[in-house]
Formats: sequence, structure tokens, C-alpha cells
Amino acid sequence: MQVALLFSVFFIAVCGLVYELVSSALASYLLGDSITQFSTVIGAYLFAMGIGSWLSTYVTRNLLGFFIQVEILIAIVGGTSAALLFTLFEHVNSFRFLLYGTVGVIGILVGLEIPIVMRILKDRYPFKDLVARVFTFDYIGALGASLLFPLVLVPRLGLVRTSFFFGIVNVCVALWTLFLFRREVPWARSMRAVAVAVLALLVTGFALSERIMAFSEDSVYPDDVVFSRTSPYQRLVLTRGGNDLRLFINGNLQFSSRDEYRYHESLVHVGLAAAPRRQKVLILGGGDGLAAREALKYPDVESITLVDLDPMMTRIFRTHAPLVELNGDALRDDRVKVINADAFTWLNETKGAYDFVIIDFPDPSSYSLGKLYTTTFYQRLSAHLAPDGAFVVQSTSPIAARHSFWCIVETIEASGFKTTPYHAYVPSFGEWGFVLASRRAVDATVGTAHYPSGLRFLKASGLAALLEFPPDMARLDTEVNKLNNQALVRYFDEEWSEYVR
Repeated sequence: MQVALLFSVFFIAVCGLVYELVSSALASYLLGDSITQFSTVIGAYLFAMGIGSWLSTYVTRNLLGFFIQVEILIAIVGGTSAALLFTLFEHVNSFRFLLYGTVGVIGILVGLEIPIVMRILKDRYPFKDLVARVFTFDYIGALGASLLFPLVLVPRLGLVRTSFFFGIVNVCVALWTLFLFRREVPWARSMRAVAVAVLALLVTGFALSERIMAFSEDSVYPDDVVFSRTSPYQRLVLTRGGNDLRLFINGNLQFSSRDEYRYHESLVHVGLAAAPRRQKVLILGGGDGLAAREALKYPDVESITLVDLDPMMTRIFRTHAPLVELNGDALRDDRVKVINADAFTWLNETKGAYDFVIIDFPDPSSYSLGKLYTTTFYQRLSAHLAPDGAFVVQSTSPIAARHSFWCIVETIEASGFKTTPYHAYVPSFGEWGFVLASRRAVDATVGTAHYPSGLRFLKASGLAALLEFPPDMARLDTEVNKLNNQALVRYFDEEWSEYVR
């Protein structure tokens, strides 16, 4: 029996760490800045575990019964936590209070487990063997959870199902312990009935996880949710309102089909039309294929290499009919090669020079994204640029995030490039900024004669307005964004926080 209880330590260690990782990942999905969210959630969780360990000293009777009750409580709170937090995100005034309150309750309950188990087993093993065996199973369980979470659980189950699944594991530990020690536990029959009821609740929640997510997303998004998936990297949601398709990543709008052409024509054609050569094009990010669609409008483009981190992103834009129609089936064009990799490391591990590079990353809202806007990144990019090659970077809003925009310009210039900043109005986002750069100054006006036919927004006579910055968007002095300071992330967070309160 004591061996079985030791094996229970393994399972409760896995469950405890998974709840911690689920809460951290969910917070980064909903609140952004993954480093801050993981750090604060893990810190709060460990602090709560310490409180739980201290509280265990006040448990003096019926240790087995108390352990079983704790397992049932963890199953309820931990198992339902992801569904609860997703569902209530848009309906509570202080989501962080709910988040850290949930993390705190789970942490306290998990902190009670190991001290109670050790006290249950203290008369069955010598103390030195007891400590070694309990912590061996605990640490092995933590390793298992840390490997399973990114490699299996998130891509296969998603956060909500993962939470329910490990709630089921916790309640099964309670039932197994009840079975083994049924003669030693008071009120065993009543606790068994409660555990079975909780198990039924969690199994039902697991089966209905997609419906729960659909319900929570229907309450968040004004239009109908027609597609939603969770990848190891992000939550992708596609909505439709009339003829308008909208893509959201982690709750943030990425494009609206009504006006995305304004953004992508501005991103691609201002620089690509002015490039001396266009045979080899590299797109970093842009997994939706919309930038590739625009680049393919040039007959002299011979090859496009598209590097995007998320395989799910490129897969749905290659197979989902409305999205394939939107990007003109660009991702299955013979000239397009799709590579799923982290662009930051891919640049360092590959060779090859390109005539033009289109950089279409998400905004620098976290340190993991901010590294893609650093001097280190642009220096790595330089090794892949043909001698007269150029690149363009989407650079957030020069009016809503003025310091952020000019920080990107400053950083590119500090990396040894000449820049041509410009901006365009996209109704879904407002005024949006771009930076065209090369080792030698690029005259964007020479490209107006080469604009492809059929463009819906960009035209030669409108280029001057794109290149002009009125006083409220004029250049500001900023820090250079480097890996060791991530100044851009700080600017971005300070400026955009005024618009999302």
C-alpha cells in the first residue's frame, strides 16, 4: 500500500505542475507578455505552495481522509480552472484577481499534499529513505509534466481539455487511495460518492471542452466564430460577420478581410516595386500567405521562402477554403516554399542571400517577439541580404505607439542600414507604420512605375502622403532595441496600455 501511495506522489506532482503551466500559458494568451505572465504566475504558485506546506502543520488527525479531501478539491479547482478563466475573462472587472486567486487556491492545496503524504508514510519507512523516495517521485513527475505539456498536451488536447484531464487524474488518485485504505478512512463511503460525482463532472467537462471554448469565444467576439484552434504557440480564432473574415491570435486582431489589402499592399509593394531585383524573396512571419499573395503579382519573382513559426497557422491558410480564397492559394504556389521555424534561429542556421525580405511579425508585445526587432536580429538578417537587397518591416502604429515606431527605425539604423519610414491608414487598425531599409538609401518613388495592375489602395500619386509624417507622428529620440535591454517591449507596453484599459 505504501508503494502505491508513493506512486501517487508521481501523479500529484505531474498534476500540480500541469496546473501551474496551464495557468501561465493561459495568462500569456489572454494578457500577453509571456515572460511576465509565466514569472508572476509561477512565483504566486510557489508562494501559495509554501503557505499550504505551513498550513499542513495544523492537520493533526485523520491524515488519510484529509489527503483524499485535498485531492478531490484540487480536482475540482484545478480541473475546471482553464474553462473558468477562459469563460470569465471578458465578464469580470479584475481578471488578474480571479487568475491569481485561482492560482493561489491550487498552490495552497498542492502545497498540502507532500507534507501530508510524508506524515502518512513516516512510520512505514526510515526517515532518510522516506525523504529520498518521496522527492524522487515528485521530481520525476515534474520532469514528465514539463515534457508532456509542450510536446503532447497543448497541441493534442489544448489548455481546457488538459486541465479537465488532470483533474480526472487527481480524483482518480483520491478514489485509488480510498480503495487501498478503505478500512482506515472514516466516512469512506460518503467521500467515494463525492469523488465519483466530481469525476462525472470532470469527464463531462472534458467531453464538452470545445463547446465550452466556443461559448466563451462567442461571448468575447462580436461576430460568429467559424474556426478556433490552439497550437503550441498561440490560440487562433477566425470569425465571420457578413462578408468580413477576421483572424485573432490570442485575442488580438490580425486582419480584417475588408481592409487587409491596404496593409499588405503597403507592406509589400512600396519596397518590392523599387527593388533592383526581385528574383528571390524571403518572407519572415506572414503565415497567412497574404504578403506572399502580393509578392506573387510580380512575374520576375522566381522563388519565395516563407518562414513562419507555427505549422498550424500555415496549414489552415493552405487548406481552409475561405482563407485559401483570401490569399489566392499563395501557399500552394510552386514558387512558394514554406518553412516552419523560429526566424531568429533560422537566420543563424541557414545560408543564402535574398533580393528582398518582407518582415511581417506580430507586434513586439512580449520579449519573445521583441527579440525579432533587435540589432542582433537585423545583423543576422544582413548576412542573408543581397548586396543591393532591401527589406521592409511592419512597425506598429506611429501615432498610437509613436516611441515604439521610431525605436524600430532607430534600431534598424543602428544595425547599419539606411531607412525610409512610411505609413498607411488601415480602418481596422488606424494609422499603421512600416520601415523600408537597405545598405544604401532606397528611393521608393522609382518603384511607382512598377506597381502591378489591379491594386486596390496603393497608387503612384498617393506615395508622397505615405512618406510624409505630420507633427503628431514626427520622429522622436528613442533607445536602440537590443537583446539585453528590450527597450521596444517597454515602449510598446506603455503606449498600447492606454488603449486597452
